[in-house]
Amino acid sequence: LEISSLGDKDILVLPLDLTQRSSHEAATNSVLKHFGKIDVLINNGGRSQRSLFVDTNLDVFSAIMELNYLGTISLTKYVLNHMIQRRKGKIVTVSSVMGIMGAPLASGYCASKHALQGFFNSLRTELTDYPEISIINICPGPVQSKIIQNVFTENLAKSLESSGDQSHKMRTDRCVRLTLVSTANDIKEAWISDNPYLAVCYLWQYAPTWAWWLMNKMGKRRIQNFKSGVVSLCPAPP
Repeated sequence: LEISSLGDKDILVLPLDLTQRSSHEAATNSVLKHFGKIDVLINNGGRSQRSLFVDTNLDVFSAIMELNYLGTISLTKYVLNHMIQRRKGKIVTVSSVMGIMGAPLASGYCASKHALQGFFNSLRTELTDYPEISIINICPGPVQSKIIQNVFTENLAKSLESSGDQSHKMRTDRCVRLTLVSTANDIKEAWISDNPYLAVCYLWQYAPTWAWWLMNKMGKRRIQNFKSGVVSLCPAPP
């Protein structure tokens, strides 16, 4: 309000829990009642993971999928119904480079992001009769945020002891700007990352055998560091 020409009526903030799917329709209707339309939905809720699969309780994987995947597509469903009626809109989903590749200590998180990639790529093909409804997947690499402080570990009650240094990660404002540029230009899939993480994405996409070899090498060091309490900086983005 202080830095723009917006007024109070131009801003509406609603509390939302992605895991409470029964509340998503009412939240969507509240937005429509206030603004009359929804032009853009940005799905940007979720949690990461830091734990080995063999040590992780299955209810952690259930919680990851409930939040990152099912919560996202639930909200999308109600907003999309409105966009189909208008025959116009943009649905932007913040996935991850982990939706493209795999990495140790994040098997559940990778699974949830792969699920989002598969879902929205499939949904795009179902909307060919609505060319003005854009499905946009944003795949960031490591970005400075509080996602590390809130990661899932091997059980739901345990938090991560150390989040480590984040200075090597992309600044949040740059990631936001590139996300908005991608949205404005209807980029179907945008990889937003610095090197060497971006280079690993290309390797995973175009030379997967080499990528598997490289990730095995880096993954072994990453797991060793994790077990010894050191936060690894190797190319396995959160």
